[in-house]
Amino acid sequence: MANDSEQPFQITIPDDVLALLNRKLEDTRFPDEVDESQWERGAPLADIKRLVERWKNGYDWRTHERELNKLPMFTRSIEVEGFGELNVHYVHQRSRVNGAIPLLFVHGWPGSFIEVTKVLPLLTGSSPEYPSFHVVAPSIPGYAWSQGVLKKGFHGKHYARYLFNKLMISLGYSEYVTQGGDWGHVLTLITASLYGPKNVKASHTNMPLKPLGYLKFLLTPYTSRDIQGITNTQNLFETGLGYFAEQTTKPQTLGYSLMDSPVGMLAWIYEKLVAWTDSYPWSDDEVLTWVSIYWFSRAGPAASVQIYYELQNPTRRSLLRAKAKVVFESEHDTGGHFAAYEEPEALVDDLRKMFGKSGPAASIVPGCPGY
Repeated sequence: MANDSEQPFQITIPDDVLALLNRKLEDTRFPDEVDESQWERGAPLADIKRLVERWKNGYDWRTHERELNKLPMFTRSIEVEGFGELNVHYVHQRSRVNGAIPLLFVHGWPGSFIEVTKVLPLLTGSSPEYPSFHVVAPSIPGYAWSQGVLKKGFHGKHYARYLFNKLMISLGYSEYVTQGGDWGHVLTLITASLYGPKNVKASHTNMPLKPLGYLKFLLTPYTSRDIQGITNTQNLFETGLGYFAEQTTKPQTLGYSLMDSPVGMLAWIYEKLVAWTDSYPWSDDEVLTWVSIYWFSRAGPAASVQIYYELQNPTRRSLLRAKAKVVFESEHDTGGHFAAYEEPEALVDDLRKMFGKSGPAASIVPGCPGY
């Protein structure tokens, strides 16, 4: 590792960057909209106009910047073989419990480290009734204030071997557990496949991708929940994967719009914030803070979609090779893609059940039972 000392980090967006954003918002040309489209063709014009007006007049980035800066954030430069040093941004919150369980929490797209904010106080809390965690939540390279990668070939093993595992060990966590959804699921699964059980002792995901899951339906009858899930999945494949095709094949083309148009970026992300959540009551300021992190990010919003191109094919192979023993499963009636943000109590409750005294992964990290 090139630099073994972490540096405290605070978000400080220059005034001229804020002024440029406001000028771009003022110069926006909105498209027309076909009558009665609502959500059928994408983010509704009325929603985007409302959000843009709020972004220009009323939304105060400095207020939300101060709130984000209350998080214990750091950066650290890590040597990545073949790519040189990569400066990584992360949240690191230790529990007051000495025997707390080290937990690597990894976000996905279109999320960021903001996804850990609601679960952080719950996970690090102490009680004789449930385990406590030391939480490390890195920003994926190219997201938020982690450095972007400008050399091709940055695949899953680079995230796992040279970033996540090195980061955890550098923080004193040679043995740990993981939690992730979306890319967080994929990347923590790869990390576990390379470093389990030596370093990664167990993984929890809110987005399981099970290539052989269909076998279940050959052996057991469909439940009403199964039928609804199949219907939702079919609808996603028919109407909701346009973003995936573009980001996995031509991220550079999309990147020009994401990088230069704050309104284009807002619409691209806002559509998924609504479509992928379970009727979550987004406030306008929540949405604008979420997308502002992308707009003000170190590498710019275009960098966030490069992971789709780089990991698509190698990831498929890694998933097929991965082997794991499933010890805990749960289902919930509510919640969507951003589980830690939408239903923080439910997600944390699952982690407590899995790693608690009577859970199937109790005391899985030697010397760190969580109490």
